[in-house]
Amino acid sequence: MQEERSVDVAIIGLGSAGLYALGKVRSSGKSVVVIDGGELGTTCARVGCMPSKAAIQVAEDFHRREIFSRYGLEGGEQLSLDVVEAMEHVRDLRDTFVDRVLSNSSDKFPEGMLIPSYARFIEPNLLEIDDGQRIRAAAVIIATGSRPVIPPAWESLREDIITTDEFFELEELPKSAAVIGLGVIGLEIGHTMARMGVDTVGVDVAETIGGISDPEVAQQAITIVGKEMPMWLGAPAELSRTEDGRIRVSAGDNHKVVDKVFASLGRTPNVEKLNLEASGAPLDERGIPVFDRQSMQVGDLPIYLAGDVSGERPLLHEAGDEGRIAGHNASSGENRKFLRKTPLNIIFSDPNIVQTGMRFDELDPETTAIGQIALAPVGRALIMGKNKGLIRVYADQATGLLLGAEMIAVRGENLGHLLAWCIQKEMTVGELLQMPFYHPVIEEALQAALYDLYAKVEAKNQGPIAELRST
Repeated sequence: MQEERSVDVAIIGLGSAGLYALGKVRSSGKSVVVIDGGELGTTCARVGCMPSKAAIQVAEDFHRREIFSRYGLEGGEQLSLDVVEAMEHVRDLRDTFVDRVLSNSSDKFPEGMLIPSYARFIEPNLLEIDDGQRIRAAAVIIATGSRPVIPPAWESLREDIITTDEFFELEELPKSAAVIGLGVIGLEIGHTMARMGVDTVGVDVAETIGGISDPEVAQQAITIVGKEMPMWLGAPAELSRTEDGRIRVSAGDNHKVVDKVFASLGRTPNVEKLNLEASGAPLDERGIPVFDRQSMQVGDLPIYLAGDVSGERPLLHEAGDEGRIAGHNASSGENRKFLRKTPLNIIFSDPNIVQTGMRFDELDPETTAIGQIALAPVGRALIMGKNKGLIRVYADQATGLLLGAEMIAVRGENLGHLLAWCIQKEMTVGELLQMPFYHPVIEEALQAALYDLYAKVEAKNQGPIAELRST
């Protein structure tokens, strides 16, 4: 008979979602085991959010030299970038971030809590580890994350195709590259490579970039980013090997021979090892368990989903929320439903591309008012030499309730947070305009967009200047 161990909760996967889930389970006092056969340290710290921002910062600082002469700073054209040193710096920071994760998590686990292996379902409450050990759990949390997609047709070229799994291990960058897929990752890495001296072209089957749905913001983004990285939009990429061993990239009428391809075609959930059929979980057409987005429960089973494995909101703060929800419900059995936070998506291109609240393509054009401001005349942006972009804000025309925003703007990462908070607090445009705006700051651009929006909504009971009330 195979060895069987019983616990209250089993967590499969120790990425961000798994760690947040674990925090909830441990604080409840329930027994728990974590099973993970891959590299620890989270996708964010190892190959995602953090090392990408380190590379972006290097590229942005180096690119800044191109406007030094405007300020009377001479010698900018003589500055050079040691790519080997730069990539080593990125890895050093990456290792720091990973070490922090490990030192605050698995390094402190009691003996037996972490099983460094893979698990598969035998029954809804029974898991089998690679070595044959079995774990019987009252509840199971699936937090196995995701991995980059590589089309099967490209497998013969795999040695010259880079994903985020390999990019940060490069000691040197290629002389030329094509970025296939211009979503968040493709834009960030493509823009970075272009600024670090790589002859880069971006390719996407979509007519937009970065998932932008507002056509005016999209056009601004294509124009701004396209000045540094040419982009071929609206046609699928085809790859083939040239006689000299390089890669020929074709899309529509465009062709280019490059040294490497950076593939950014999305990520696929890591579920193939789980034997989900034995779990009894209802599966969607992708083979992913069908779950409730407010409780993270799969069907009516004691199984919960959290993080990138769902394929829906692959962002660290969303993974954290899902992990907490799953951890609470798995340890308590309450299966409570929780309100999800206002959507907030940021691309750390320069300028930032941001979407929060309702997207443009989710709005009812008959009932929506739109305000906007171009960054060109904004004083603070002009002083910074970053006065490019557009902010668009959306509100319910009748009530003035703020609904959402899309933008490409300097410090959009900060503006996006302000707007997300206000949307979640269900504030009206007039209420936002009662808030203080300092001068001169980038937030004044947001203020101008809100004034433009305020003029188009019908509800004026919450005006831009609050009524003085006597006490």
